[in-house]
Amino acid sequence: MHYRPRRSALYMPGANPRALEKAQSLPADVLILDLEDAVAPDAKDAARERVCRALSTHDYRHCEVVVRINALTSPWGAADLRAAAAAAPNAILTPKPARAEDIVGVSAAMDAAGAPSKTRLWAMVETPLAILNLAEIAAAARQTRLECLVLGTNDLVKETRADLSEDPTAALYWSSVAITAARAWGLDALDGVYNDFRDAQGFDRACRLGRRLGFDGKTLIHPDQIAAANAVFAPSAEEVAFARKIIAALEEPGNAGKGVVSVDGRMVELLHAEMARRTLAIDEAIAARSR
Repeated sequence: MHYRPRRSALYMPGANPRALEKAQSLPADVLILDLEDAVAPDAKDAARERVCRALSTHDYRHCEVVVRINALTSPWGAADLRAAAAAAPNAILTPKPARAEDIVGVSAAMDAAGAPSKTRLWAMVETPLAILNLAEIAAAARQTRLECLVLGTNDLVKETRADLSEDPTAALYWSSVAITAARAWGLDALDGVYNDFRDAQGFDRACRLGRRLGFDGKTLIHPDQIAAANAVFAPSAEEVAFARKIIAALEEPGNAGKGVVSVDGRMVELLHAEMARRTLAIDEAIAARSR
């Protein structure tokens, strides 16, 4: 199985040519070129053209590039999808799906628009109805291009009237259900944004909580947040070393056929081998990017 690091996913406003230019040199694992929330209605058409031009002229090969389109029910969504499909980014991010049929519809529209198979579908999780229907939304991965769920915390706060200003307790249910649904169907899951990009300590705490909950990475609103997210969501040196020991122990001839072995005094099962291989693959992918 192929694993990609998605430690940091930076939203870049599609209407800002300087931001699109600067993105070429940023060390984010993922760039989300945004045609939705970050673009005013009267700038939507120009932003679409600018993003698609950037995809053909700028060098984003160091990272994964995702285009967030407007909803297909909006005046701009269908044109966004057709243009993004032709530009062939790594993925198209659809906003506000509420049910599985929304995922099926966007994926079918991508097929009809001629999007190459490499262009996957990501989905925002940003409404109460999406939270309630996450099991069926994630299960749509069986028949669609769906590959990743992205938590839209700000929209969820607005819709639920939750208050996250002092602690993240109110968001824990959203996070847990999103991660559980994602893992049930083999998807990645990215945590929502942290709005105060000047609060480095608060951002670090948010990243560490997200990693403990099981997120693969965090969505970001400012380049200054990239380094911290990359550090927190990367496997530590200790994790990498222990993963190598697990693989080596399970591959020893004397352990052939055993379901459980001891590594450094800890009982390790075969399921830990899969986790260890993922850790090593992510670590190797991160190292390859830095070379």
